[in-house]
Amino acid sequence: MRKLIALLALLLLGGVGAQAQELNAQVAVTLENATITDPALVQQLQKDMTAFLNTRTWTKQTYRPEERIKLRMFVGITAIPQNGSYQATMRLIATRPVYGTSYETNLLNINDRSFNFTYTPQTPLDFAANNFVNNLSSILAFYAYLVIGSDQDSFARLGGSIYYDQARVIMQYSASQTTTNESDPGWTDASPRNRYWLLNNLTDPQLEAFRTGLYAYYRQGMDIFIEKPKEARTSIMAALTGIQKANAVRPNTLFLRAFFDAKADEITNVFRTSTDIEQKQQLVALLTDVDPGNLAKYQTINR
Repeated sequence: MRKLIALLALLLLGGVGAQAQELNAQVAVTLENATITDPALVQQLQKDMTAFLNTRTWTKQTYRPEERIKLRMFVGITAIPQNGSYQATMRLIATRPVYGTSYETNLLNINDRSFNFTYTPQTPLDFAANNFVNNLSSILAFYAYLVIGSDQDSFARLGGSIYYDQARVIMQYSASQTTTNESDPGWTDASPRNRYWLLNNLTDPQLEAFRTGLYAYYRQGMDIFIEKPKEARTSIMAALTGIQKANAVRPNTLFLRAFFDAKADEITNVFRTSTDIEQKQQLVALLTDVDPGNLAKYQTINR
């Protein structure tokens, strides 16, 4: 669907120069147990991060304004070790419209506990696809490609591969950079729950069912739910079964946690109204296995 729309837009707008930005990002930066002498700096940082994400063209595809991927990024500064150096946490929520409705479904719900960077308002945020500039631009670009890749995976089977490849390039040069003193463990395998492992989960061939599950869940499930709810639930059930099998190979991965953080409420709502008692029982058993942390929600499916 998106490829067809992109082709029509390209023809209508004359091809060259018809590309639009892919992201529609809202960034909120707050101080969490940290103090700063100039509050305007926080507002400028928020403005610069938003512009960095929204004004670049990240792909060669054409996105109509209403197709831009919505994402919200919440950055909480927890410490300022020295002037211009910031330690923070970040939460990212990306959404995707459901075809034929006004409903928006969560694509990603990610927490980054090592969102550390340097920043000075006088230095514009810059980015190079194959070279390290600074840690903040690397982190933002990494998540831009991760969001776009997830969005593409939801429209075409394994459609996000080239964007995950670019995210990996950023991860590799950021982990090995010696240009600045911005050491960031989020780029390495030092922690089991960081950027490194999130991308590795998404691109591990043994866990491919995670990604093919995204296509089955969204394009073959949520996008047809209004017109064909029974078929949609069957597709979603198949997607979750594949994710369960991948979880058996590599239990409790970071991507699994991110997926169910984003989808637990929605899955519950989609199946609660089903009249297929056997399917609902099978689903609750499956979810109890792969996502026991949300068991209280899932138990309401059978009521």
